[in-house]
Amino acid sequence: MYGMKRCQTSEPAFLFKTLSDPTRLRLLNLLAEGETCVCELTDTLRVVQPKVSRHLARLKRAGLVDARRDGKWMHYRWAQPGDPLVRHLLGGLREWMGKDDRMNGERQRRRKVCCRVSRRKK
Repeated sequence: MYGMKRCQTSEPAFLFKTLSDPTRLRLLNLLAEGETCVCELTDTLRVVQPKVSRHLARLKRAGLVDARRDGKWMHYRWAQPGDPLVRHLLGGLREWMGKDDRMNGERQRRRKVCCRVSRRKK
Protein backbone atom coordinates (compact mmCIF):
# COMPACT_ATOMS: atom_id res chain seq x y z
CA MET A 1 0.00 0.00 0.00
CA TYR A 2 1.29 3.43 -0.89
CA GLY A 3 1.68 6.08 1.77
CA MET A 4 -0.19 9.29 1.08
CA LYS A 5 1.61 12.53 1.75
CA ARG A 6 -0.70 14.94 3.51
CA CYS A 7 -0.77 18.47 2.09
CA GLN A 8 0.25 21.16 4.54
CA THR A 9 -2.11 24.11 4.28
CA SER A 10 0.68 26.52 5.16
CA GLU A 11 2.75 25.51 2.13
CA PRO A 12 2.89 28.03 -0.72
CA ALA A 13 1.78 25.34 -3.19
CA PHE A 14 -1.50 24.87 -1.29
CA LEU A 15 -2.03 28.62 -1.19
CA PHE A 16 -1.42 29.06 -4.91
CA LYS A 17 -3.58 26.06 -5.82
CA THR A 18 -6.35 27.59 -3.72
CA LEU A 19 -6.03 30.90 -5.56
CA SER A 20 -5.93 29.23 -8.98
CA ASP A 21 -9.68 28.63 -9.08
CA PRO A 22 -11.79 31.40 -10.67
CA THR A 23 -14.75 30.79 -8.34
CA ARG A 24 -12.55 31.22 -5.27
CA LEU A 25 -11.17 34.48 -6.69
CA ARG A 26 -14.72 35.68 -7.29
CA LEU A 27 -15.62 34.81 -3.69
CA LEU A 28 -12.60 36.68 -2.35
CA ASN A 29 -13.60 39.64 -4.49
CA LEU A 30 -17.07 39.77 -2.93
CA LEU A 31 -15.62 39.39 0.55
CA ALA A 32 -13.21 42.28 -0.04
CA GLU A 33 -15.96 44.73 0.92
CA GLY A 34 -16.63 43.14 4.28
CA GLU A 35 -18.37 40.28 6.00
CA THR A 36 -20.89 38.53 3.80
CA CYS A 37 -23.52 35.85 4.33
CA VAL A 38 -23.28 32.72 2.19
CA CYS A 39 -26.76 33.41 0.79
CA GLU A 40 -25.54 36.74 -0.65
CA LEU A 41 -22.58 34.99 -2.24
CA THR A 42 -24.73 32.29 -3.86
CA ASP A 43 -27.26 34.82 -5.16
CA THR A 44 -24.62 37.18 -6.50
CA LEU A 45 -22.50 34.53 -8.22
CA ARG A 46 -25.53 32.45 -9.25
CA VAL A 47 -23.80 29.34 -7.93
CA VAL A 48 -25.43 26.65 -5.77
CA GLN A 49 -24.81 26.79 -2.02
CA PRO A 50 -22.88 23.48 -1.69
CA LYS A 51 -20.36 24.62 -4.29
CA VAL A 52 -19.91 28.01 -2.61
CA SER A 53 -19.51 26.37 0.80
CA ARG A 54 -16.93 23.91 -0.54
CA HIS A 55 -14.87 26.76 -2.03
CA LEU A 56 -15.17 28.82 1.15
CA ALA A 57 -13.93 25.86 3.20
CA ARG A 58 -10.86 25.65 0.96
CA LEU A 59 -10.24 29.40 1.36
CA LYS A 60 -10.57 29.01 5.12
CA ARG A 61 -8.07 26.10 5.21
CA ALA A 62 -5.63 28.28 3.27
CA GLY A 63 -5.97 31.02 5.89
CA LEU A 64 -7.56 33.49 3.47
CA VAL A 65 -10.99 33.84 5.10
CA ASP A 66 -12.54 33.63 8.56
CA ALA A 67 -16.07 32.43 9.33
CA ARG A 68 -18.71 33.29 11.91
CA ARG A 69 -21.95 31.41 12.54
CA ASP A 70 -25.22 33.25 13.18
CA GLY A 71 -27.84 30.58 13.86
CA LYS A 72 -27.93 28.41 10.75
CA TRP A 73 -26.24 31.09 8.62
CA MET A 74 -22.50 31.41 8.00
CA HIS A 75 -20.80 34.74 7.43
CA TYR A 76 -17.35 35.03 5.90
CA ARG A 77 -14.76 37.80 5.70
CA TRP A 78 -11.14 38.21 4.66
CA ALA A 79 -8.74 36.89 7.27
CA GLN A 80 -6.12 38.99 8.99
CA PRO A 81 -3.24 36.62 8.26
CA GLY A 82 -0.05 36.54 10.27
CA ASP A 83 1.87 34.89 7.44
CA PRO A 84 3.70 37.59 5.39
CA LEU A 85 3.22 35.66 2.12
CA VAL A 86 -0.56 35.50 2.62
CA ARG A 87 -0.69 39.18 3.64
CA HIS A 88 1.26 40.18 0.54
CA LEU A 89 -0.90 38.07 -1.78
CA LEU A 90 -4.13 39.41 -0.33
CA GLY A 91 -2.88 42.96 -0.73
CA GLY A 92 -2.01 42.32 -4.37
CA LEU A 93 -5.35 40.64 -5.00
CA ARG A 94 -7.27 43.52 -3.44
CA GLU A 95 -5.41 45.98 -5.67
CA TRP A 96 -6.02 43.91 -8.82
CA MET A 97 -9.68 43.34 -8.00
CA GLY A 98 -10.22 47.06 -7.51
CA LYS A 99 -9.08 47.69 -11.09
CA ASP A 100 -10.77 44.75 -12.84
CA ASP A 101 -14.07 45.59 -14.57
CA ARG A 102 -15.61 42.13 -14.10
CA MET A 103 -14.75 42.04 -10.40
CA ASN A 104 -16.14 45.55 -9.91
CA GLY A 105 -19.34 44.50 -11.69
CA GLU A 106 -19.82 41.56 -9.36
CA ARG A 107 -19.30 43.75 -6.30
CA GLN A 108 -21.94 46.15 -7.63
CA ARG A 109 -24.35 43.24 -8.21
CA ARG A 110 -23.71 42.05 -4.62
CA ARG A 111 -24.82 45.43 -3.26
CA LYS A 112 -28.23 44.86 -4.89
CA VAL A 113 -28.73 41.35 -3.46
CA CYS A 114 -30.91 41.12 -0.38
CA CYS A 115 -29.66 38.69 2.22
CA ARG A 116 -32.14 36.02 3.33
CA VAL A 117 -31.07 36.63 6.94
CA SER A 118 -32.19 40.27 6.67
CA ARG A 119 -35.53 39.25 5.14
CA ARG A 120 -36.06 36.67 7.88
CA LYS A 121 -35.60 39.23 10.68
CA LYS A 122 -38.23 41.64 9.28
